[in-house]
Amino acid sequence: MSESFSIKYWAEDDRPREKLVAKGRSALSDAELIAIIIGSGSRNESAVELSKRILHSIDNNLSELGKVSVNDLMKFKGIGEAKAITIAAALELGRRRKENEPQKKSKIVTSKDAFGVIYPVLADLPHEEFWVILLNQNNKLIDTVCISRGGVSGTVADAKLIFKVALEKLASSIILSHNHPSGNLKPSKSDIDLTKKLKEGAKLLDIAVLDHLIIGDANFYSFADQGMM
Repeated sequence: MSESFSIKYWAEDDRPREKLVAKGRSALSDAELIAIIIGSGSRNESAVELSKRILHSIDNNLSELGKVSVNDLMKFKGIGEAKAITIAAALELGRRRKENEPQKKSKIVTSKDAFGVIYPVLADLPHEEFWVILLNQNNKLIDTVCISRGGVSGTVADAKLIFKVALEKLASSIILSHNHPSGNLKPSKSDIDLTKKLKEGAKLLDIAVLDHLIIGDANFYSFADQGMM
């Protein structure tokens, strides 16, 4: 490796690992953090420069990086299978950390409140998942439950499973939610038909279906806000 590209020849304050120890994690750029993850660059560029190139390809958007496959990462010179897998694993840990953060048992009054609860578990997924948010009679959060996982273009939400979970948790109301990996927030005909079906079925069990959220990238579509409930 050329000395000019090797991190070990940099000033100590500019080396990602040493910088993290000396100044803390928040002092590092996204590229420097990724450089620590991959460990080394290639013969002609440092790990930091390689990381910058990867980030530049997705407009420096870490959410988009979370959607990049191992095979696509391996298209970058200097990124082999081991490094690509390491990057993917690190991003997945970050997503799971969001998913496992303690949820405040506060009231869910608006669609934005519901989005704040469900977005961490649906963010960056390359496939569709269908979740239900369970609320008590005071609209306080009981739990969030995954009903199904599917492919890129759809997933099957079984009404029986949804109502079974709601009854077991003694939910008074529920909010439906699923993601569109494409980022397109427009509900499909099947989304609309399913919402109507579940709303009518829930009435027989004295359970209210308050909303159905479609999550795409960092935004959402609310059936309730659009007058479709």
